[in-house]
Amino acid sequence: MTPPEPAAILASTPDQARRREHHAAQERKGQVHWTDSLSWAGERARQILLLLVLAAVLVYALLKVTLVVIPVLLALILAAATTPLVRWLRHRGWRETPATTATFLALIAVFAGVVAGVVLTIRSEWSTLAERASRRFDELAAVLQDGPLPVDEASLENLGTAARDFATSSAAGGRATDSLFVATELLTGFILMAVVLFFLLKDGRRIWAFCLIPFRGRQRAKMRLAGMAGIDVLGGYVRGTAIVALVDAVLIGAALFVLQVPLAAPLAVVVFVGAFIPLIGATAAGVLAAIVALVANGPVVALVVAAVVVLVNQLEGNLLQPVVMGKTLSVHPLVILLALTAGTVLAGIIGAILSVPLAAVAWAIAKIWIGDRFGAHPAGAGG
Repeated sequence: MTPPEPAAILASTPDQARRREHHAAQERKGQVHWTDSLSWAGERARQILLLLVLAAVLVYALLKVTLVVIPVLLALILAAATTPLVRWLRHRGWRETPATTATFLALIAVFAGVVAGVVLTIRSEWSTLAERASRRFDELAAVLQDGPLPVDEASLENLGTAARDFATSSAAGGRATDSLFVATELLTGFILMAVVLFFLLKDGRRIWAFCLIPFRGRQRAKMRLAGMAGIDVLGGYVRGTAIVALVDAVLIGAALFVLQVPLAAPLAVVVFVGAFIPLIGATAAGVLAAIVALVANGPVVALVVAAVVVLVNQLEGNLLQPVVMGKTLSVHPLVILLALTAGTVLAGIIGAILSVPLAAVAWAIAKIWIGDRFGAHPAGAGG
């Protein structure tokens, strides 16, 4: 028995066979001048550069319309997280419109209640915090003057006066909201997010079906499966993170209330929001709470708050995250860190909050689009 020729061996490899067929077709059209590996690498480099340019243009265009993009993304995340509630109400006998309306109004009521509570608390307790901060600075100045290092008394007085003026001024508590332009942008973004959220809850399936019209056959099936996986990952991530964040906010907020730290409710809200920023959000919120406790109540209370924050973070990392989240966010920490950095640079705090769930969704979609999961789930992708 004679061994097969090398050409036959190469021909038996599907990738090699497809590559030769592609080159043969291009040669027939007169489009190939070189058929070596260097020309193939150059062609791939050209394609990669073109994709990078298109991605850069897309990002630049999206950054120019952040007033539209960010509300739409927030609405999509909220819709993915609350869609199970709409389905549960419909299974209980509710019709589509009442179930959607009830879920939508519940979300708006919770959001409005939290915002109103935070604003009222800041207004009522800001003066107390400013008074305590001024007194604490005077104590610190006295310690520095009596310490071993020489400190200029005039410099301390000037610094203290500037700090007290800032703390007691109206600009310290509401500099951002005093701008009519910023307030108009926030209101416009909120209204847009609310409208998009309502229609996503009500007509999400029909909207996705409309987006799939340009696709046919296997591509359409893979798009349907990718959309289902993306919504599952996004919804699971938001619901799991919300549960963990709520536990963190309740425990740390209760400690702040017991220790009589000013602005306990707003700090609890900051802890809740910070939990949506992986790796650094919870730590940053805990540091902020400890700083407020240090300024308002002294070093002993600040140390107690810091200890509570450390204990809560340990509880979150060792118990809550593995149990609640499971494998929802199966992304390497390095990818999370890179996505977090990119999102923060591009869109600030909102970008930091949105970057990680969007990266998880993109990874879930990529695994379906280029992986073997599609072949293992033909039933779920059919259509």
